[in-house]
Amino acid sequence: MKSAHGTVIKYGDNVDTDVIIPARYLNSSDPAELATHCMEDLDADFLNKMHKGDIMVAQKNFGCGSSREHAPIAIKACGISCVIAETFARIFYRNSINIGLPIVECPEAVQGIDDGDDVEVNFDTGVIYNHTKNTSYKGQPFPEFMQKIIDSEGLVNYINNK
Repeated sequence: MKSAHGTVIKYGDNVDTDVIIPARYLNSSDPAELATHCMEDLDADFLNKMHKGDIMVAQKNFGCGSSREHAPIAIKACGISCVIAETFARIFYRNSINIGLPIVECPEAVQGIDDGDDVEVNFDTGVIYNHTKNTSYKGQPFPEFMQKIIDSEGLVNYINNK
């Protein structure tokens, strides 16, 4: 499996699916279209400040709210390589894995990482390394079957490749 390496864009608690991708854009299922509206109601400058490969970090209960798959699709399609949070809403967690968006729960990392930090995540080991502060944290590595789903860019591709 691979790793993610990028600049951190950090948010707080309870980032819900309605601010990840506002409901007014749910008439589209096109990932590229959804990406153009990712986070716009929470952070109007998000798309201007993020770069492909960047890492999103948030505190507790990331992805709460409705069960729409559009939210992780928008995050992945805009170029975020990984989301690290203290905790994720369970349905968001599963939807993320199903579409191949790597997400890692690690409260210690979230507390030690700031907006703008240069961070790398090794998906095989679960180690999160903050290059800016020269600190590392041990997140939970993905089980092998989940690694295969993410490597395949999602559950549908994984099944089709079997």
